[in-house]
Amino acid sequence: MSESVNIRELNEIVAAKSDFTNLIVKGMDQTIVGQKHLVESLLIALLSNGHVLLEGVPGLAKTLAIKTLSQLIDAKYSRIQFTPDLLPADVIGTMVYSVKNETFQVKRGPIFANFVLADEINRAPAKVQSALLEAMQERQVTIGDNTFPLQEPFLVMATQNPIEQEGTYPLPEAQVDRFLLKVIIGYPTREDEKLIIRQNIAPVHRNIEPLLKPEEVLEAQKVVKQIYIDEKIERYIVDIVFATRFPADYGLDELASVISFGASPRASISLARASRAYAFLQRRGFVVPEDVRAVCHDVLRHRIGLTYEAEANNINTDEIISTILDRVQVP
Repeated sequence: MSESVNIRELNEIVAAKSDFTNLIVKGMDQTIVGQKHLVESLLIALLSNGHVLLEGVPGLAKTLAIKTLSQLIDAKYSRIQFTPDLLPADVIGTMVYSVKNETFQVKRGPIFANFVLADEINRAPAKVQSALLEAMQERQVTIGDNTFPLQEPFLVMATQNPIEQEGTYPLPEAQVDRFLLKVIIGYPTREDEKLIIRQNIAPVHRNIEPLLKPEEVLEAQKVVKQIYIDEKIERYIVDIVFATRFPADYGLDELASVISFGASPRASISLARASRAYAFLQRRGFVVPEDVRAVCHDVLRHRIGLTYEAEANNINTDEIISTILDRVQVP
């Protein structure tokens, strides 16, 4: 009985705190046409205090999406164009000698922002990747002997171009695993494309007005952490992740030859966090199996390794995840 009272209270808290998500979606719709999944994914990552890796061809409003989101939240935004000659100091900052004071002073880099767009992240060398990795995971930056905490909320949205592979560096598995979600962006529909043309050739462009403060996002993140996950849902999440590691145990013998390695424990944590954020967007104080299924592809897509056999047969991780979701018992 006490549990049902807690759930009722949680539902009321979530209903009160989630109003701003509708405002953000409406604000994004004024600038971003179509791309509902992209907007939803950014909100899930923001509420879960995670990061997003986007894959899609150029010109699909990836940059515009995160810039618009930062303007709506009245937060600091920075964009880093990753190139092969980029240095860690170009991202995190460096020590600069002041002749006037005769001392070294810290010059902070573009990573010191609430929303960071890492454009074409796979173009930068390993040293830059490792510098970004500390910022993403530890939420801090080390410059010289000094360590600086990063501003909250802090979200990195990295983009990858799936077509052009020349002059790119594959992201290390350790870094890919740090992204809460990997989202594949597709082309807009015919109707959406007409609207895009209309908006971009209009004589007057709308100004984006801030709708909320970063502090309100931090409050929402605290509420998301309180959303109830039943033991049955936890077991369901663990079953999905374990099915990527030991498919034969779940009657998925056909997947054993196409999976080289399964998802890590970080995948289970990410699936739980993203499910909570999705439940929050649905204005619920508890997680249901549909929440887990809704975020499962984006959470696990980049965490499953494929064998040569899978690549030879054009089998991708999305197909593997769909097969697992079809076969793992739903509570």
